[in-house]
Amino acid sequence: MFEGMGLGGCILQAEYKPLKKAVMAFFFSVTTPFGIAIGIALSRMYKENSPNALITVGLLNSSSAGLLIYMALVDLLAADFMGPKLQGSIKLQLKSYVAVLLGAGGMSVMAKWA
Repeated sequence: MFEGMGLGGCILQAEYKPLKKAVMAFFFSVTTPFGIAIGIALSRMYKENSPNALITVGLLNSSSAGLLIYMALVDLLAADFMGPKLQGSIKLQLKSYVAVLLGAGGMSVMAKWA
């Protein structure tokens, strides 16, 4: 849900023409239903414990995790941490670093149960 809100906000804030924004929003909104339809269509052929399925799931999970880490660190955090407001205050930098580490730690704890 939060990824969707973040990506939707980025699409709206981008300085694109309205038609391009509408196309991006359309493809963003149909991605999940399209993936569900493909999953339903392939569910009869899918064998959960086969080596090919395990390798495919591992590759998809690792690439997804890598993309999310990249987006978080490079696109989102770098813009905030390199801004003039944060660069001007050591106290604010320390609070920000602690908040990022607590957030990453919280997500790691939640991943333990997922």
